[in-house]
Amino acid sequence: MSDLFSTDGASPKQPESREPRAAPAPSAAGDNRYDASAIEVLEGLEPVRRRPGMYIGGTDETALHHLAAEILDNSMDEAVAGHASTIDVTLERDNWLTIRDNGRGIPVDPHPRFPDRSALEVIFTTLHAGGKFSGKSYETSGGLHGVGSSVVNALTSAFEVEVARDRVLWRQLYARGLPLGPVEKVGAAPNRRGTQIRFHPDPEIFGTHVFQAARLYRLCRSKAFLFRGVTIRWSCDPSLIRSGDSTPSEAVLHFPGGLADSLADELGPAAPLLAPLWAGSADLPEINGNATGRVEWAIGFLESGNASFVSFCNTIPTPLGGTHETGCRAALLKGLRAWGEQRSNRRATIITAEDILGAVAAQLSLFIRDPQFQGQTKEKLTSSEASKLVETALRDRFDHWLSANPTQADALLAFVVERAEDRVRRREQKDTPRKSATRRLRLPGKLTDCTREKAAETEIFLVEGDSAGGSAKQARNRETQAVLPLRGKILNVASATNEKMRANQELRDLVEALGCGNGDHFDLTKLRYGRVIIMTDADVDGAHIASLLMTFFYRELPELIRAGHLYLAQPPLYRLTQGAKTVYAMDDADRERKVKTQFRVNTKVEVSRFKGLGEMPPKDLKDTTMDPTRRTLLRVIARPEDRAETRERVESLMGRKPELRFAFIQEHAQSVELLDI
Repeated sequence: MSDLFSTDGASPKQPESREPRAAPAPSAAGDNRYDASAIEVLEGLEPVRRRPGMYIGGTDETALHHLAAEILDNSMDEAVAGHASTIDVTLERDNWLTIRDNGRGIPVDPHPRFPDRSALEVIFTTLHAGGKFSGKSYETSGGLHGVGSSVVNALTSAFEVEVARDRVLWRQLYARGLPLGPVEKVGAAPNRRGTQIRFHPDPEIFGTHVFQAARLYRLCRSKAFLFRGVTIRWSCDPSLIRSGDSTPSEAVLHFPGGLADSLADELGPAAPLLAPLWAGSADLPEINGNATGRVEWAIGFLESGNASFVSFCNTIPTPLGGTHETGCRAALLKGLRAWGEQRSNRRATIITAEDILGAVAAQLSLFIRDPQFQGQTKEKLTSSEASKLVETALRDRFDHWLSANPTQADALLAFVVERAEDRVRRREQKDTPRKSATRRLRLPGKLTDCTREKAAETEIFLVEGDSAGGSAKQARNRETQAVLPLRGKILNVASATNEKMRANQELRDLVEALGCGNGDHFDLTKLRYGRVIIMTDADVDGAHIASLLMTFFYRELPELIRAGHLYLAQPPLYRLTQGAKTVYAMDDADRERKVKTQFRVNTKVEVSRFKGLGEMPPKDLKDTTMDPTRRTLLRVIARPEDRAETRERVESLMGRKPELRFAFIQEHAQSVELLDI
């Protein structure tokens, strides 16, 4: 565990003197005075390059793909506004990306406020410049602050814009946010209209991160689902598609069914639905006689399987939800309660929104003017009016849907009431019994349970996120192996208060799934699985998550460790292939050793690096990490003679005092030879 942590740089604070201090004289090393000359003013796009995290959330692979989303969103705004019907997205070699639409094209005439510069140049070189503030050019749009295009320009080493307007083609080139010349008239373009942007992310900002074909294809596909009137033509160099990846090199994406097509595609034809998909679209209620927007939805009520809720606002994904999801939840809850009252089902009053959402796969897309988001990355909608608008639009239509499908509505009501009763019962009993053949268990969190009842013969895998959880569920033995996806890095219980720990839903789901309680309520005889296996990515982040989980078990369920029930899975980092022979390697050293010892010399060995469990094909995950006959597990042990040292180590590395971590790093820094991140 000691190699997984770093100090936050804090040092013991010295008491401040209350005596007045004279201004320090300049030192021999330089002038350290704090006066007007020390105030630095960043102009143009320099703030973006200095602090990219403020605008795109960081400089990792996710932030890199945010550049593509920003440009694609601009083309989608043209399509939603009715000015474009086709968008081309092309991923080329050497990390070049091109996005082209057949919309109106960015204006190229001189800007009224800056007559010596074209409007195009103002858009791409000035923060908070765009055509989406007044609402005259776009009734609804994903771009709100006028920073997206200029931010992308600032963070690219090369940026090329072509605009076809009025049968004339214009072009301007940039490098790291700076124009390399004025907008140039290229020539006639009688059969072309719209904007094309081709760019190369700056390695100075993003390092070795590159666009991933699979990720961009999923982005294009989701955008095509969100607006029925657009066709997205996807293409990429075949060499950019990873081995085993099903991403096509070319595709035409057009879905006239919208979200209904998207949800049906996600669930598959064998989805265990209680009723047909409820899907539709509607205009939002007017305010003072003015249109406010529209909403589209697709909801499947599941008898079993994993629930999900995916939402968007103006085609922008909102993974953290927001007020539009709140309105949808309210409509479903009030509608189903009203149906229960109509059917004289008195138990319907105990239903909560969570009881319903735990049994649905939902997709919601909202289009409104001037939406408010949490942060520039727009992960959560905060527009207060959206909640009531969505609730009003959906409630009446949900009532009609229930009335038109009484048999399915009754089955749905009974199912949700049963979920609510199970929730109340679990709260009262503080325990989770294993499901029997006569009654289906409502499982905690996103747990996918196994079928065998004898605890000693079963095991549960704790994995990070839904993506890894999906791969693990496909690779598992359904009879003996359960899977519980956790959301990112769990709470560090060594530095958190008891109140915060008790309120943490991830930890509550974990304890509930294990069935043995924690702290003073721990009972090993009630443990529902013989092995508890922590399975995280084979990288630094995965090791950090494993450390946090081990800290939780050490602090709250120490007897589980002492009884030998806690294990660490050992997924490989590389897959080595030569012809029909495939070998897996745990790390760089293991890779080099196996390349030299297990393959023919002077013959190419194909090396694939697994980015994470979520991107590992289920067959590889099963063969290397989950199959008991072929895997390697590390048992986490707690020796009585090391108890005092272990307690001290956990406190120093995971506790509330950063100075202890700093001291540990100082003491052991010389022993670190290589940090692989």
